[in-house]
Amino acid sequence: MSDSLPARRLPSVLLASLVPVAAWFVVRPLVAPTPQLPALYVSFGFSIFALLATVYLVPALGPTFVKANLKGRDLLKTYSTPIPESLGLVCASVYILLLILFIPFAFSPITVNSSHAQYTVREGIVINAFPHYQLAVYLSSLLSLLIATMLGFLDDIFDIRWRHKIPIPIIASIPLLMVYYADNGNTHIVVPIPFRPIFGSLLNLGPLYYLYMSLLSTFSTNSINILAGINGSETSQAVVIALSVILNDLLYLPWPADFRIPLHLLGSRSEVEVGGVYSAGMAYGSTELVERHLFSLYFMLPLVGVCLGFLYHNWYPARAFPGDTLCYVTGMAFAVVGIQAHFSKTLLLFFLPQVFNFILSCPQLFGLVPCPRHRVPRFDSETHLLHPSKAQFLKRPSRLSAIVLRLLAALGCTELTALPDGTILEATNLTLLNTLLVRLGPMREKHLTQTLIGVQVMFHAASHGAPRKLTSGAQVAGSVVAFAVRYGLAYLVYDGDRR
Repeated sequence: MSDSLPARRLPSVLLASLVPVAAWFVVRPLVAPTPQLPALYVSFGFSIFALLATVYLVPALGPTFVKANLKGRDLLKTYSTPIPESLGLVCASVYILLLILFIPFAFSPITVNSSHAQYTVREGIVINAFPHYQLAVYLSSLLSLLIATMLGFLDDIFDIRWRHKIPIPIIASIPLLMVYYADNGNTHIVVPIPFRPIFGSLLNLGPLYYLYMSLLSTFSTNSINILAGINGSETSQAVVIALSVILNDLLYLPWPADFRIPLHLLGSRSEVEVGGVYSAGMAYGSTELVERHLFSLYFMLPLVGVCLGFLYHNWYPARAFPGDTLCYVTGMAFAVVGIQAHFSKTLLLFFLPQVFNFILSCPQLFGLVPCPRHRVPRFDSETHLLHPSKAQFLKRPSRLSAIVLRLLAALGCTELTALPDGTILEATNLTLLNTLLVRLGPMREKHLTQTLIGVQVMFHAASHGAPRKLTSGAQVAGSVVAFAVRYGLAYLVYDGDRR
């Protein structure tokens, strides 16, 4: 192996082909006739620029990061070539810069018609004055992303301990919560049907709702970080979740024609109509819902562009590592749209694989089971296969620890090494990656990354003895399950309007 890992080759036609397309989307709203969603055109064009900027800047700045000692060795490779780390800072910088440049397009006459002291937004939303609140929400979201970038980069430099880094995203969420509070944000929740005899139809959580939103930002940030350790894992998670959010947003936008989704096939009592009243998608003419999901798209589209550009260099074998910075920024971006666009429960459904991984990791995170510094799978240099890594007990585990581990072993989530008298000596580390290796057997790192992309189907198939070659589509399948639950099964616990 050479002393330096060569950068992944960039297609020569990429720049020449995509720059004109991106420029056309940015300029199109300025040309008559103005399209129905002018700002969305600009956002999509900026997303293409985000992809191009990331694809070209990451290899260009990689050597600079290595010289600054921001480098690391890939633990799952035979070579010891230094790989530039913390390049999530480049992604975050491109992402936030484009969001700042987008402000004039979202809040100026470029996308707003001025008529008789009214601002008529092309999406059909009429506002009697300049949308100061929407601008405040947008700027507070940018501030939270900037704070998350700073804290994530500090984490990369100082290697902050887990017990200290978990509450860090709460600091970054303060601007979001203050703007939400200043506008007398709603803190009521709709109570699920089984609990209504106790709590009623609506329950005011008050300060607990703000606690919930701050914890959402903490979870969305750290859950991606915990489920990491192999090439492309963090970035692919962000891409799939962001694409799922985008698809959910598109269901609420104006459509020229209506169509129906046959959710009765999933057990729902009715169908979902997209289009309909005022051609406003599933918003059914609600301008507020259209605004919320447009806001979400403005943040998610550039995020997909940035992550796809970085994934090109982070895919196996990785030429660049994202560091904690990218995990902080992507997680905070998801928290921003979940909180500000008011679909936090739907967002959590897209995090089902991360929720499972967090619950599985709790015995190690809270000290019931020894937690080594790195819980990544074990690499066999002879076969180039990954095996489940193990945590060793230096002393006899407590009764509670033994019960938890035996329960997880019975569910197929871990493997135990024990003495004849039943004393547990070792247990595979409690992460989703190790569990996949326990259930499916050793596999190459690239295949494990592909398996990670779709956790729900893999677990279901593994429980029925699926072959090892089933190694793709997991996170994608998890998002499919999330859509099925959100729009097909929600009627079991909620009635009426479930938008």
